[in-house]
Amino acid sequence: MRILSKKILREFWLKHADSEQQLKSWYQEANKTNWKNAKQIKIKYPSASFLSDNRVVFNIKGNTYRLIVKINYDYQLKWIRFVGTHAQYDKIDASKI
Repeated sequence: MRILSKKILREFWLKHADSEQQLKSWYQEANKTNWKNAKQIKIKYPSASFLSDNRVVFNIKGNTYRLIVKINYDYQLKWIRFVGTHAQYDKIDASKI
């Protein structure tokens, strides 16, 4: 599965160094995994939340940070839509970002 917008992750971990290892680990795992549906994601990431339009919210570093990814299962693409602190996440409309 191809991940688009890795730059967003890199820019974030440069500002929040404590997120770097967890974001890199998520990226490596997600990049090599071909998820066919939300059920497969839930097996690996039980705390993931699923929103409309194939958006998935991943908790990073014990829910200190949130990562929103939009997934196209048919084409095996993942778009990173948002990464931020829990407080920043609370200020956005995660279903539309």
